[in-house]
Amino acid sequence: MNFGDFIVQFLMYIIIFGLFAAVFFLVRSLVIKDPVNSSRVEEKLDRIIELLEKDRKE
Repeated sequence: MNFGDFIVQFLMYIIIFGLFAAVFFLVRSLVIKDPVNSSRVEEKLDRIIELLEKDRKE
């Protein structure tokens, strides 16, 4: 095997690994951002429920 062939294969493995890593971190960042938004929604829903309960009692 030529030394040049080894270099080309090594670079291709690095590129393939980089693509998998990029997809992994992209999906991970999308999944991590969702709980922040859902906590805001939950806080708003809790506030609405409190106001509705307050209106029922009155």
